[in-house]
Amino acid sequence: MPHAQIDVRPADDSATRLDALAALSQRLLERCRAAGASQAEVSCSEDAGLSVNVRMGEVETVESTRDRGIGVTVYFGKRKGTASTADLREASLAATVDQACAVARFTEDDEASGLADADLMARPGADGRFPEFDTWHPWALDADAAVDLALACEAAGRDGDARIGNSDGASVSTSRGLSVYANSHGFVGVERGSHHSIGCALIAGEGERMQREGWYSVALASGDLESPEAIGRRAAERTLARLDPRPLATGSYPVLFQAEVARSLIGHLLGAVSGGALYRRASFLLDSVGTQLFPDWFGIHERPHLERGFQSSAFDAEGVATRESALVDGGVLQRYVLGSYSARKLGLQSTGNAGGVHNLEIPANAGGLDDLLRGMGSGLLVTGLMGQGVNAVTGDYSRGASGFWVEGGEIRHAVDGITIAGNLKQMFANIEAVGTDIDPRSHVRTGSILVGRMTVAGAE
Repeated sequence: MPHAQIDVRPADDSATRLDALAALSQRLLERCRAAGASQAEVSCSEDAGLSVNVRMGEVETVESTRDRGIGVTVYFGKRKGTASTADLREASLAATVDQACAVARFTEDDEASGLADADLMARPGADGRFPEFDTWHPWALDADAAVDLALACEAAGRDGDARIGNSDGASVSTSRGLSVYANSHGFVGVERGSHHSIGCALIAGEGERMQREGWYSVALASGDLESPEAIGRRAAERTLARLDPRPLATGSYPVLFQAEVARSLIGHLLGAVSGGALYRRASFLLDSVGTQLFPDWFGIHERPHLERGFQSSAFDAEGVATRESALVDGGVLQRYVLGSYSARKLGLQSTGNAGGVHNLEIPANAGGLDDLLRGMGSGLLVTGLMGQGVNAVTGDYSRGASGFWVEGGEIRHAVDGITIAGNLKQMFANIEAVGTDIDPRSHVRTGSILVGRMTVAGAE
């Protein structure tokens, strides 16, 4: 199968480099066949990036990275072996194939092992290309310019209010990557992508009354980033809002998860419906496909072909074609999240999710954050979560939290040092609203989520 051809600007050599990686993958597959492998797959990648960190107006770190990786996996029947290298010399490549074959010969048969089914492979269009989805926007940023952006971001946050007396620093990073996946079904898929970020964290107050908060922006194209000054000012506003927290009595309250933490709830769902957790029987959602988990208006839709989406791709990590589909529709779980290995372990078929999900969208049934606050009336707005207190087997949920107490639909004061607790199944069923205030900084696109009632343990 031909790999995708990519139109690029004359100064951009990514297409040439991808062609070279694709040709390398074919040579390695030939070596695997010659060594007697019944199936084989090869992953090749090149990554480059720049990151800078500043603090209190001084440069702390400047780091430039350039990495390369070659991974070879062979199958001798149902026996699997894997080896990797970063060395492109022929002797090293030959040794890598030999090592993978040696590993496979000494492993036991695993009936679920092997490439994904050939008929599930993605196919390029009539022009021989796979779509790119506008994910390639390398940023011509040098270290001096990156430092200037970071300093401007931190200064905008520190200079706005005398109560901000310290900083955890500001950072700017940019990266770009090329990857090729090929296998002995004849599949060759090439991808390229870029990722950029600017962030700032500030400290306000004194002594035990100090509070830390921040803000950041991420995008595939640098033009989509918020300005450094806007990020610094937003970080300052969020930090100052956390000053003078008051205690909160233990009780049962409505809890509104602000958008940037609301996506963690979707993350817990994904962990529970992923193939690895299911075939190990380490999930509170075993045998839950077709079960009503959420209110009947609630949905989660996977959209792998979004233009400029963070996880857009025509194929997954095994070459399986991706497609738009519902994970949850009408509140009912429609499917699991499976690659080929976990699918075989469960007697099912891959859902095109080897390597993870692609761009989840959770439709809103309410307005923005202000509307959600008014609808909640009195309760807790959660803006930060700490700890990992989630039991994947039972769904029991207990995490440290910080945020704001809300009365009469308005924020009254900051709260911290509290714990929120419940059970994820009950929390999912008790979701009352999803807002339109989508946080665009993630491939899980959701607004704030209101859970009707949770136990909140505060400082008495």
